[in-house]
Amino acid sequence: MRWILMALTAALAAGWWSCVDHPGTTSDITVSDYPVPEGFPPIPIPRDNPITSEKIALGRLLFYDGRLSRNGDLSCASCHRQSHAFADTLAVSRGSDSETGLRNAPALVNVAYSSAWFWDGRARSIEEQILGALTSPIEMASDTVQVAQLLARDERYRQLFPQVFGTAPSARDAIRALATFCRVLISGNSRYDRYRRGDSSALSGAEKRGMALFFSSRAGCSGCHSGPNFTDNTFHSIGIHTHYYDRGRYYVTGNEGDIGKFKTPTLRNVALTAPYMNDGTLATLDEVLEHYNTGGKPFVNKDPRIRPLGLTRQELDDLRAFLQALTDSAFITNPAFAQP
Repeated sequence: MRWILMALTAALAAGWWSCVDHPGTTSDITVSDYPVPEGFPPIPIPRDNPITSEKIALGRLLFYDGRLSRNGDLSCASCHRQSHAFADTLAVSRGSDSETGLRNAPALVNVAYSSAWFWDGRARSIEEQILGALTSPIEMASDTVQVAQLLARDERYRQLFPQVFGTAPSARDAIRALATFCRVLISGNSRYDRYRRGDSSALSGAEKRGMALFFSSRAGCSGCHSGPNFTDNTFHSIGIHTHYYDRGRYYVTGNEGDIGKFKTPTLRNVALTAPYMNDGTLATLDEVLEHYNTGGKPFVNKDPRIRPLGLTRQELDDLRAFLQALTDSAFITNPAFAQP
């Protein structure tokens, strides 16, 4: 039943957003001149939703406003906590009606660079992803009418929306503001980044050994966790379970070759985002590393690169040290991202 509700919600969200906004094709995407860390590409944005400081500020207010949920008790920040790189600390999050979901809340780190959103990639834009979370019966359980009514009753929003959008408050523009705030949640100032920019003292010996192993063909980590954001933005089955009810990407494509596949998450700030995997089934980085070192479990469509690695305890410790060096302390303490 939950999967039927999720699929229906996703279909309705996609249809509603396509009717009122961009259809999600590449011709509708441009880039922003918003400042990004050295070595990062410009932020891709929809042509009809440019980044402005006023829109960021409005999106930030909305991000922390629990009244957007049906019961008025759950904000975006309830499941995406800045101290944890905008991830949750629960294996699966609890929704507005105390419903528990089926998947772990992904970290909102550099989501502007994604090409598909949610673990199964069913959303084609951040805007569509936000609409899905707002209206999902196991997440915020709200609807666009309730959101519009809330905004219309709030004096501050009645003042801010005309300043930002030139119109009265609406659910559509609230989603645009939220998407803009999420797009500027850019993390790129970890000790690893400082090392890449020339500070040879930024990493310890163990972290440097772990980095070399991470990017080596022997460990193969960078085969999927690649690029500035440490993700290939594609989908893989990695053998977490031998029997599993969640078919992942298959629910979007209907292709049996996608059964069990989930999106590769970013590894930026990964030390802060436990528990891990699409269902939060692995509690620690050590458990994650052990999973890959042993080659995972047999499962349909399992990626052939998931195989026993034979890494020593020291090598696993070095890998963990490198992953911890991907933590961006400035990102998780940035007052511009905190609750207003």
